[in-house]
Amino acid sequence: MKTTKLLLVPALAIMTLVGCKGKKATPIEKETGAKEISVPFSTKEYKTDEDYYRAKNLGKSPDMAAAKKIALNNAKSEMASNIQTMIKKVTDQYTNQRTVGKDQEYENKFEELAREVTNQSLANIRVKDEKIFQEANGSYTYWVAIEADKKEVFKTMDAKISADKKLQVDYDKAKFQQIFDAEMKKLANEQ
Repeated sequence: MKTTKLLLVPALAIMTLVGCKGKKATPIEKETGAKEISVPFSTKEYKTDEDYYRAKNLGKSPDMAAAKKIALNNAKSEMASNIQTMIKKVTDQYTNQRTVGKDQEYENKFEELAREVTNQSLANIRVKDEKIFQEANGSYTYWVAIEADKKEVFKTMDAKISADKKLQVDYDKAKFQQIFDAEMKKLANEQ
């Protein structure tokens, strides 16, 4: 009986070791020792879609408030770039389809408008989510995900165009919105 117990203990230990599977290292981890890092807010709900522009970024600082400011500024810069790029695509397509498409002043007005709309859109962002981490050294890493409503961006653009007499003369809101919506779909599919 005592011998059976003595044999049972090593057998259980071996079964436990065989049964416990550790996390397998990826080929890059084996080659370089690098480890994959999970980035907050990387799921679909935090990516730009047909209805919202979204951006995420981080800030690091020994001061939590400073880390938050840095993260918000970084995320806003990313979002501003995305909005401006999309508006540029829309206005380029739109002005090329209009009868005044070769008019440089008309195109310049749209570019100026894109900057104004981007700035106003950033004033209307909302924080979708945030995460704060305190590092081993006591500093903070702040992650933030922000979003801006596509409808608000379009309404701002429409109001700016409608208020400008030179742009309004040849402005076809339905055509502009059609191009705008198509570019938002493309942007959502690229994410």
